[in-house]
Amino acid sequence: MGFFDTLLFPFIWFNSAILVGFEWAFVRLGMSDTSGWTWVLAIVGLVITLRAMLTPLMVKQIKSQRRLQMVQPELMKIQKKYKGKKDQASQKAFQEETFGLYKGAGANPFSACLPILIQMPFFFALFRLLNTAKAVSLGTAEPMGLFSTELATKMANSEIVSAGLTSTFLHDQDLSAKILAAVLIVIMSLTQFVTSHQIMRQNMSEEALNSPMARQQRMLIYLLPIIFAVTGVNFPIALLIYWTVSNFWTMGQQFFIIRNMPSPGTPAEVAYRARMERKGKEPVGIQLKNPNLMAERAAVQTDGDEARASRQRVQPKSKKRAKRR
Repeated sequence: MGFFDTLLFPFIWFNSAILVGFEWAFVRLGMSDTSGWTWVLAIVGLVITLRAMLTPLMVKQIKSQRRLQMVQPELMKIQKKYKGKKDQASQKAFQEETFGLYKGAGANPFSACLPILIQMPFFFALFRLLNTAKAVSLGTAEPMGLFSTELATKMANSEIVSAGLTSTFLHDQDLSAKILAAVLIVIMSLTQFVTSHQIMRQNMSEEALNSPMARQQRMLIYLLPIIFAVTGVNFPIALLIYWTVSNFWTMGQQFFIIRNMPSPGTPAEVAYRARMERKGKEPVGIQLKNPNLMAERAAVQTDGDEARASRQRVQPKSKKRAKRR
């Protein structure tokens, strides 16, 4: 076992346990253990299990992200307040005020990447598991986790629409495998494009759409499908099925989030408020952890402005100017 596999071992074991568990359940329900559809349903079950486990973390991340957007004007005021101040006291005050704002809002600026970072080792582990299934069945690679040589052989010999699950577009001459792999790559790329496109068009404000970051994201919308097409020709059909099903989950989840938890100042929020108004309901949306945070900060800022004004020295008038009047 190589170093990379050693790092992924817990995730490989976990993925293999879920995959083998679903395969066992479907066989007990009467499906054939050599049928490709048994393994396809097992892969779908694996996707649903993994993504369902990550859903609470995803919801928490979305709420944190929305709260960050809600306090963005206050954050910009803090940044403007301490702009150009490099002394230690000012930097400390800047950090304390910024993190105080995050705490009051119930937001974590580092949570945006957390679901992706957590999902990555599971995907890499599944990639290793499914990508080596053919080699394990031939005896040229060691079994991984609970995915034994016997099970790997069953998967390698199973087919859907006359295409082997361990076949790839690039390395197999079978026409059925090439057609199925090409169809899956196209669907995988399209679902990725639709998911990214609906975020850009429905869940970003006019200001955000005109930002440099949005222009980079717009480039990625068209670049990522090309990357998937180039890399996908090397993936076995079983892995393409996992990725495609996972993209459909992401697309549905994104639709639900945009519909029910839209970003402030976006077309999705306008549609959400209009929908709630038609139903006669109050648009609740995502609230700050401290609902009075913005009012409290405005009051503190007003008091500070008044205190600074009272401390300003009144310019004395000279006697000559006073006499002239």
